[in-house]
Amino acid sequence: MTTASFRFEGDRIAGLEVKGHSGYAPEGEDIVCAAVTSAIRLLDCAFNDVLGLEVAMKVREKNASISFRLPGGLSHANESLCQTLLAALLVHLVQLAEEYPDHITVLEV
Repeated sequence: MTTASFRFEGDRIAGLEVKGHSGYAPEGEDIVCAAVTSAIRLLDCAFNDVLGLEVAMKVREKNASISFRLPGGLSHANESLCQTLLAALLVHLVQLAEEYPDHITVLEV
């Protein structure tokens, strides 16, 4: 089971941790894991390559996890864009969890 935990500070999404393999299919054939990984890679590109922020994604292959914390002190424009992107990711992962409830769960912590 993949667990995506969105970390909130008030109304602000401050970070994310995604852990575990979904178990939908064998490694390399798992569409649920592929969907999650692709969405997080898109977010990484948006934060770092497009917006020019320094948001370090921590990838731990041993326990199959990816995590990051959004930096504080962002400009109003960047904060707004980041929150929009994170909200979109949250909706995307919730929709995946509705479609594959035995393979992914989404938490707001």
